[in-house]
Amino acid sequence: MTRLHLHLLSDSTGETLEMIAKAALAQFDDAEVIRHFWPMVRSQQHLDRIVGELAANPGLVLYTLVNAEIRHMLEDRCRKLGLPHVPAIDAVTAALEDRLGQQAKGRPGRQHAMDDAYFARVDAIQFTIAHDDGIGWENWEEADIVLAGVSRTSKTPTSIYLANRGYKVANIPVVVESPPPQNLFELRRPLVVGLTTAAKRLIEIRRNRLLSLNQTTETAYVEEEKVERELAFARRMFADNGWPVIDVTRRSIEETAAAIIRLMGERDGDGTIAGIKPI
Repeated sequence: MTRLHLHLLSDSTGETLEMIAKAALAQFDDAEVIRHFWPMVRSQQHLDRIVGELAANPGLVLYTLVNAEIRHMLEDRCRKLGLPHVPAIDAVTAALEDRLGQQAKGRPGRQHAMDDAYFARVDAIQFTIAHDDGIGWENWEEADIVLAGVSRTSKTPTSIYLANRGYKVANIPVVVESPPPQNLFELRRPLVVGLTTAAKRLIEIRRNRLLSLNQTTETAYVEEEKVERELAFARRMFADNGWPVIDVTRRSIEETAAAIIRLMGERDGDGTIAGIKPI
């Protein structure tokens, strides 16, 4: 197995750099990658401390440093140590400069600026947390998205992911024995999306959940006939109300969220909603 020390240096939170590295590494199998994460690198003193670690654990250096002085220092140290170093977003920034006809501002962390979009995301997260699992149904008309689905169809994590993108999301479990409140079927502003999955996959997830809670797995919660009936009940509800449906069986949370955002764009006609910056 190939072993690699991967050094990630950023002058901001490093979130972008981590996502780039994760996406690229997903294309490789049988590689042992040891990550060294260095966020908020904004001074020569900080960089000097890191260089010792680079020398002790030589490998590949990826960086997003917009401060020219710190960047040149890093590149010089890497050359002296014989370390390959790659500016992770330079090609994209250069292409944008060319097409937009202006030079990048070179300010660290501008994507994390506390502007209107930032506070909209904070508001969305607070709303989403307060409207999880059917809570606060009286306020659902204020939501951008309402997710419905049987237990363990990733409603909560998908809601939180969407909230971090600036969408106010409520979610409700579909339970055969307990019909949802009537106002779910009367909503006008939110996009209601049904989440479904394959029965066998759902049973597997539920069994694992019960095991993690040290509970018996011999319950109706994982009984195949009951699970099939739950899913059929939910699908019928979705169809009767004309709600779009997403099968999450083979989708990650990120993929499910991307599909929902696409549905939002199709409904609104311009790929975005009020208060949300498209990317």
